[in-house]
Amino acid sequence: MKLAITALSLLLVPLFGYAQTAEDYPSRPIRLVSPFPPGGFNDTLSRLVGRKMTESWGQQVVVDNRPGANMIIGTTLVAKAPPDGYTMVMAAIPHAINPSLYKLPYDPVKDFTAVAMICSVPNLLVVHPSVPAASVKELIAYAKSNPGKLTFGSVGSGSSSHMAGELLKVTAGIDMVHVPYKGAAPALADLVAGRIGVYIGATTSVLPHARAGRLRALGVTTAKRVSSLPELPTVIEAGVPGFEVSSWYGLLGPAGIASNVVRKINTEVRRIAELPDVRERLLKGGAEPATGSPAQFQEMIRNDVQKWARVVKATGAKVD
Repeated sequence: MKLAITALSLLLVPLFGYAQTAEDYPSRPIRLVSPFPPGGFNDTLSRLVGRKMTESWGQQVVVDNRPGANMIIGTTLVAKAPPDGYTMVMAAIPHAINPSLYKLPYDPVKDFTAVAMICSVPNLLVVHPSVPAASVKELIAYAKSNPGKLTFGSVGSGSSSHMAGELLKVTAGIDMVHVPYKGAAPALADLVAGRIGVYIGATTSVLPHARAGRLRALGVTTAKRVSSLPELPTVIEAGVPGFEVSSWYGLLGPAGIASNVVRKINTEVRRIAELPDVRERLLKGGAEPATGSPAQFQEMIRNDVQKWARVVKATGAKVD
């Protein structure tokens, strides 16, 4: 009988070991995985949010860069971590795209706890000045008259810029050739040099080139116009219904984190996103605060997984 009780207690330790009251959380350092290299927006946002959490809670938030395989390396690490709220990943839109392009060691919805959405980053549709198009309508007309002649670059196969280009092909009924790069810097370098003609990328990296006249901005990819670029129409306004792409960023943890801990983290992230200095940093970088409940974040991810699955199926897009 004593042996049986001991065995049972050993089985229950890992189950109840994760239980923690929101009042006690956090009682030790938090690991925040950034699945991208240092220096990019994901890394910068992770460190900004982590620093504010550290200041508020008095526990260190350690940013751990685990780049590679379009976020899959870092995300896999978090999926397999204990569901105690002490390991999270700064997820982004490739998380919802990857299931349609790769064989993953996790389910993007079932194996994670949606903790907190943080912000969204509008994308811009831009062309090299040599492309004979001053509007989205003119670009579509030119592409239809010259099927396969236009090339569109991306930061890599399966990235949001790749899928945005594929979505434009489907919704506008045009044919363009995809040219993947290893990051935004080489893609933009070739775009500015005129070696590729079309690019859909985050305002954070594209806008400076457009304002300097090195690229021509044709439209924003959000459903509504962007407050910082009110003069620029949306691609939907320009006559491409159903075309909407925004890069998003938010915290995910392993499946099974206690709901009271999730609520505490979510509340803290929403507070941080509304701080004047954080809002200023986000808006200056082309991002916009976009918070909500964990349930809303979970539903958005589920919808995005289904959306990009349809795009991949319709275009036959694959990892090059």
